[in-house]
Amino acid sequence: MIRLLKVLLPVAVMLPGAVMAQDTLKIGGLVTLSGAGAAWGQALLYGAELAADDVNAQGGLEVNGKKYKVEIIPYDDKYQAAEAVTAANRLVSDDKVKYIIGPMGSAPALAVQPITEREKVIVMTLGFTRKALSPEKPYSFRPNLTTEETSYPIIAWLVKRFNLKKVGGLFPNDESGQQIAGDLAKAYEQAGAALSSKEFFERQRVDMVPLLTRMLSAGIDAIELDGNSPATAGMIVKQARELGFEGPIVRNGGPATPEIVAVAGKAATEGMMVTSLQDPDNKAVADYAKRYAEKYNKKMNGFSPAFYDGTHMLFKAMQNAGTVTDSTKVRDELEKLNGYEGIQGKLTWSGKARYGIDHQVASPFFISEVKDGQEVTVARCDVNQCVDIKK
Repeated sequence: MIRLLKVLLPVAVMLPGAVMAQDTLKIGGLVTLSGAGAAWGQALLYGAELAADDVNAQGGLEVNGKKYKVEIIPYDDKYQAAEAVTAANRLVSDDKVKYIIGPMGSAPALAVQPITEREKVIVMTLGFTRKALSPEKPYSFRPNLTTEETSYPIIAWLVKRFNLKKVGGLFPNDESGQQIAGDLAKAYEQAGAALSSKEFFERQRVDMVPLLTRMLSAGIDAIELDGNSPATAGMIVKQARELGFEGPIVRNGGPATPEIVAVAGKAATEGMMVTSLQDPDNKAVADYAKRYAEKYNKKMNGFSPAFYDGTHMLFKAMQNAGTVTDSTKVRDELEKLNGYEGIQGKLTWSGKARYGIDHQVASPFFISEVKDGQEVTVARCDVNQCVDIKK
């Protein structure tokens, strides 16, 4: 019998049960996976999943001599604050997570922060609202650029390029839309133009014709799409062109060109000017986009690299802190990751002047023109200015 046990013990070590004994690091994915904002929610989730694939392929994330299998646990917040709160409570109370990728929208981000800050859960949010970051919210980080950072230099370039005087915009009637409309109005005024026509609507609305008709009758030079989800932005473009609007359509803010083209068509989107978050000459991002398309069978949304890098920064902070359980130590190490080499390039935490805390990522961004359904980069930008790319 003893001899039999000696033979079986090495085999037992190799059995599936032994593999399952590896510790698991659970990370929540609190993202929009249904409805108009699904393309962005998927971008966040897929970025986290691909980062998890990286470390799991190496046998797990090694922290203080121990390896952890990373598991991403996704919940759909449906772009709604109440749904986000329910999901956050499940992630914190039931799944026991200390780290969350998301939420995506401003209203969901603000709704869950009383929970995540109280429980010291580190959040990587996409929410564009200024209120998402503050010294009173030390566990909240934003790995993506927002309208607050990108709007003025891009708008100044657009106003000069198209000689814009009066611009119209349709915005969701919630925290995100109101914040973005305010940011844009200031930026257009500073650039010598005016966001002269603003229409607010409930996110479920699909018939924009009455709002567009009123806006077009005011004699606007351009339509601004910022603040709208990809699917909604596509509907606005389609309906505006059907009403006969021939002027420039511009999109500051979140990447959504493939989705807008899919809804509105190539003809309607030809010449549209959009903010691009990725350097077209960056091979690492191009490789990531290919990997993204191969795994998920869809084109990469431009937000995804930020959350792929952000998840890897979270992993690095855990390694530097020597713990996956003490989120305060991990937060302290995450704050120190300045000059981090991600696929987007060198990433630095900034934002103290605007938000009172350096939890806002700083990275370059670009202006692109849509030609035949594809983005063609025409200018490189930083927080001060955009400069034409010489062809």
